[in-house]
Amino acid sequence: MNEVPHLTFDPGASGVSTGHLVVPKGADCEALSLPVFSCNRGKGPSLLITGGNHGNELEGPIVARRLAEWLPEAQTCGRVIIVPEINPLAVQAWTRNTPIDGKNLNRVFPGRVDGSVSERIADAVSRVLLPMADIVFDLHSFGPTWDIPPSVIMHPVADADLMTKMIGIAEAFKLPVTLVWEHNDTPGMFDTVAHNQGKVLVCTEFGGGTVSAGALAQYEAGVRNGIIALGLAEGEADHPLREHKSSRTLETLVSDELGSPARGIFEPVCSVLDEVKQGALIGVLRSMESLSAHPIEICAPTASVVYAIRSGGYVDGNEAVAFFARPLKV
Repeated sequence: MNEVPHLTFDPGASGVSTGHLVVPKGADCEALSLPVFSCNRGKGPSLLITGGNHGNELEGPIVARRLAEWLPEAQTCGRVIIVPEINPLAVQAWTRNTPIDGKNLNRVFPGRVDGSVSERIADAVSRVLLPMADIVFDLHSFGPTWDIPPSVIMHPVADADLMTKMIGIAEAFKLPVTLVWEHNDTPGMFDTVAHNQGKVLVCTEFGGGTVSAGALAQYEAGVRNGIIALGLAEGEADHPLREHKSSRTLETLVSDELGSPARGIFEPVCSVLDEVKQGALIGVLRSMESLSAHPIEICAPTASVVYAIRSGGYVDGNEAVAFFARPLKV
């Protein structure tokens, strides 16, 4: 019989505890031990913070560790559990997917105890950590090939009360954008499993190809704002980006993804949060096969806000180069 996932410490113990989430071994690799921090101050909400779901999004693991240093003095009630990297194999390889099985961890939840390593990680998180949480902050950063404004996003759910709670918590981060992102029904996402259990899950997205000191400070301030808003810690809410003191709540639909019309080098000519009219130039596509070929203009399909823009680089035909948004209809 396979070993079951477990924590090496008692998460119900008061005060600060550290240990590991043990992911059992399988046919593809040995057991994994994921470092876990817990601060239990008694009565109050229970918050789970996860980073490193995708291994090439490193702001989350760094900010998670900063929060673990801050919370012992700041936290006043409830319980906060932090797992800086739920996919350490991908983080070590700086890859979106797990290098051993090639799977995207955020597409295999709730996982399988007898599956491949990504599925075993998902099973351990779903089986051991998620039942202990009321709220989940899943820390992402959109990956190194995109530029987006610092954001808190969530996918729409049918439960109106849960949706209202998620938007309220997300707006408390005071980041420039709170985004409700409609998406195709993609099985195996962490947030879908959490929502099916009635949990509030919001996802931070902090775009950009480099992990800078300024970006980390902004990201950390936003997550701290969320924790303070939950009543778990003392402190005054900060404005992570002082030039964006007025945050915006937007929505993105499935149809708001703009794909490249062909292969080539994409050159962006607009910036995130630009308000564009229908037909406005978003970027150009330059051929790698011919210097005489005219660049292909890529234009906005509708009047909207540029939420995300692809960094300059080679793209295949139909590969996404921009996402658009508009004010959320309440």
